[in-house]
Amino acid sequence: MRAVLVWDWPVRIGHWLLACAFALTWLTGDSETWRLVHAYAGGVVVGVIVFRLLWGFIGTRHARFANFIRGPQAVRAYIFGLFSGHTANHAGHNAAGGWAIAALLLLGLVAGFSGWVVYQDIGGEWLEEAHEIFASLMLAVVLLHIAGVLVSSLAHCENLVRAMLTGYKRGAPDDAIPHAKVWVAPLLLIWVMLCAWALSR
Repeated sequence: MRAVLVWDWPVRIGHWLLACAFALTWLTGDSETWRLVHAYAGGVVVGVIVFRLLWGFIGTRHARFANFIRGPQAVRAYIFGLFSGHTANHAGHNAAGGWAIAALLLLGLVAGFSGWVVYQDIGGEWLEEAHEIFASLMLAVVLLHIAGVLVSSLAHCENLVRAMLTGYKRGAPDDAIPHAKVWVAPLLLIWVMLCAWALSR
């Protein structure tokens, strides 16, 4: 086992953009003064998620959904193994983390779409309440995800936060991706800015 390249640039940039944008939307959600900032940050959330959904099919090995979305039995086995000290290390996302990511993408998309409709003054009070519920559910999953990252980092003696910054994790040589797709990063940033601009109008 050695440090190998696992996370490409689009995955890493998308991850931190989504984290920062969601935090900003949460902090500005109840302020009429920061309404435009809230809408712009929400557009960033939606832009990143739409890109990530595409990248989940055409991206590098560990970015693809087929690589980390597993059945309930695999999730249960990972969680029980994690607390019993008999769980295997994963070069990419583990089974539990994979479902957390899927939930975050789904909730973020629904919260973003409902928020955009509310921002256009369409749908009424019920939709605004639904938007807040989806955002709160997303926050709950975010907190579970953070807790899972901390527990997994301790269990595997590996800094998973640093791995999402550097792209490198401990793994076998054949776990490595051949390149980090750095040329896709500017395309992601341009796409996200366009989405943020369009959805905040």
